[in-house]
Amino acid sequence: MINWYILHSRPNKEEFVLQQLTMRNITAYYPYIKAQPVNPRSRKIKPYFPGYLFVDANLDLIGTSALKWLPGAISLVSFGGELASVSDDFLQPIRNHVDQINETNGKPDKKFMPSDKVIIQSGPFAGFQAIFDSYLPGHERVRVLLQMLQARQMKIELSGERVKQINTRQSN
Repeated sequence: MINWYILHSRPNKEEFVLQQLTMRNITAYYPYIKAQPVNPRSRKIKPYFPGYLFVDANLDLIGTSALKWLPGAISLVSFGGELASVSDDFLQPIRNHVDQINETNGKPDKKFMPSDKVIIQSGPFAGFQAIFDSYLPGHERVRVLLQMLQARQMKIELSGERVKQINTRQSN
């Protein structure tokens, strides 16, 4: 069973530290989420554990100073003078979860189609029926059309968790 040590990096330096480890032939795991930012200059990768990487290294062979003094690194995580480590069994579910998030691009399953009737479940418009319009960039945001007086529709943007489908689509 492999034990992975936890390496603390400087803020926003996880990718740089990973490159440093790779250049030194040290096996590392950097869990990250692919992001689709609204601003094109924003980071396209976000750390799942900001400031931390997992390192598989024989510390008896390379020594702890090789990791402590690595450019971009702060230190190995320790508790009471003992280096913190995790097993493969602990790390595998994290890998699976991160992979699943990245496969779906961090988006939830799209359960609504344009023109689906929905009901708003919370917030100032709770209980109102609306028509689903589209998914929006960002964290699970949606746009719905709320029927107002005199047959006018008002566009409302809210969290996708606040709406629930009230009819089922007919399959052909």
